[in-house]
Amino acid sequence: MTARAGLAVQSDKTLADYERLAAAAEQHGFDVLSVYGDLWFQPPIVALMAMARATSRVTLGPACLSPFVVHPIDIAAQIAALDAASAGRAYLGLSRGGWLGELGVTRRGSMQGVLEAARVAGALLAGDTGGIPGVRFALAPGARLRDGLPRRRVPLLVGTWGRRLATAAGALADEVKVGGSANPSMVRLLRGWVLEGAADDGTAPRAEPRQVGLVAGAVTVVDEDGRAARRRAREEVAMYLDVVGAFDQTVQLPAGLLEALHARLAARDTAAAASLIPDEVLDCFAFAGSPEAVARHAAAVVEAGADRVEFGTPHGLSARAGIELLGSRVLPALREARP
Repeated sequence: MTARAGLAVQSDKTLADYERLAAAAEQHGFDVLSVYGDLWFQPPIVALMAMARATSRVTLGPACLSPFVVHPIDIAAQIAALDAASAGRAYLGLSRGGWLGELGVTRRGSMQGVLEAARVAGALLAGDTGGIPGVRFALAPGARLRDGLPRRRVPLLVGTWGRRLATAAGALADEVKVGGSANPSMVRLLRGWVLEGAADDGTAPRAEPRQVGLVAGAVTVVDEDGRAARRRAREEVAMYLDVVGAFDQTVQLPAGLLEALHARLAARDTAAAASLIPDEVLDCFAFAGSPEAVARHAAAVVEAGADRVEFGTPHGLSARAGIELLGSRVLPALREARP
């Protein structure tokens, strides 16, 4: 089994840009196209529908939608529309979401909310009208989407950094993603948590645990000028490190780094925030450097247990150049890596 590769895109582009990017990604042999569900950007469905028109093979989906921003009923309706537009190539990605404190949403009860949202959306997409009980999200018996149901089960991806949700997702999801991580040690830790849930999913005992894919995705900047790529990556990764840096239990961050980073980002001084990030920290939260360096880094993540690596925005010093290098130089090397 060879490693799979995805390209993840920020939803800050024009429809024509999404179409060009998606066509190039498919031509280069990427397996999956994902669109971030980050707060304050365009809804991912906008980009995904454009990408569906420009492709015929790649899997498409949001990585990830938060049910605390978009209700599971609307999530199911969007995924049903995407699946129809892509002739059955959609997947559904769910997570707690980031920056929710800006909306007054706390993390309390959020794990249960994600799992309930997955069951509600799954039931709606499957045409199951039996009803789904829940505390945060529930469906009354008889509730259903009115039209456009997928003709097959839509795969579910759950994004998380935590043990409890990773273990629960191991019993429920098709894939579990650690978003914002390029750290092999974190991948190994998450793999163990997921396998716990996959081995005990509440069904009859089996000889082997259910198959669950593990996805690692992070900001990616690849360029022949590796130093320039890493400078750009620091600027891009700063806002994500501010959110997820404390979640990686395998990394000892320099004292005061996250507090100083947050203060500079709050002051809108991205350059100053980027300058705080040491090389060893950058390598845990981004794929950055020359094509050869990025290929080695991605292979290490696969060897640690990732079944798919997702190369995130901005891809290169320009998106077009980055995708070209990823497709022509990084992917061939990654295909040789073994999960």
